[in-house]
Amino acid sequence: MNFSKIVCLFIFFFGVSVFGQKDTIVAKPLNQYPAESLKVDEFGNKYYYDEQQKVKVYEVNGEPVVVLDELVLVNKPRFNNQLDKNYYYFLNKKLYRVYPLFLTALQQYRDIQKDMNDMDSKAKRKFVRERQSMLADQYEKQLRDLTTTEGQVFAKLMNRATDKSVYEIIRELRGGLSAFWWNLKGKMADIDLKDRYDPHKNRTDEFVESLLQSNWNSGYLKPYPGASDFKVKK
Repeated sequence: MNFSKIVCLFIFFFGVSVFGQKDTIVAKPLNQYPAESLKVDEFGNKYYYDEQQKVKVYEVNGEPVVVLDELVLVNKPRFNNQLDKNYYYFLNKKLYRVYPLFLTALQQYRDIQKDMNDMDSKAKRKFVRERQSMLADQYEKQLRDLTTTEGQVFAKLMNRATDKSVYEIIRELRGGLSAFWWNLKGKMADIDLKDRYDPHKNRTDEFVESLLQSNWNSGYLKPYPGASDFKVKK
């Protein structure tokens, strides 16, 4: 897969349309945004970050100045045949269904990690049991309704975001025995919880990475915190 970057695209305008991720980008003077939503960059300049349009809005001489986020452009994979192409768009539908659950699971995992920082082993085990019970009540039915492909995509997304396989996450939170049994159950459903995310060696992962970047760039999906930290290595 070939990757290229457009870094620091600066678009200067005042109340006019520009080309980019969308047909138009709307920006206002900084005094029209809530004061508490303004941020300061490393040079001490105030700006407003528009999450939906993925732009930073500055103000220079009273006029809005828009800085687009860095875009990662990913070429669509070369399809070997029509079946290959159909699989690509099939995965896109699965990604759309799994992504909200993945975002929730990732945030819960990060919260659990943060909360357990100062706990001893006994307190950690009790805490994890309590959180597991609560999360099971909330999400068990949704997770059980996932198809095999959706389960595979979910596992790969977790590995991309945490650099840990689902097996490693379970082992970390519940111990080796639980991880062993969950991996065994996963294999029965054709899901390998130890599998790693590698877009260069795995055709499905290549498709998923292309779909992620395309959906993030177009605004159809919101990148999770730290999404840009993942680097595809050959």
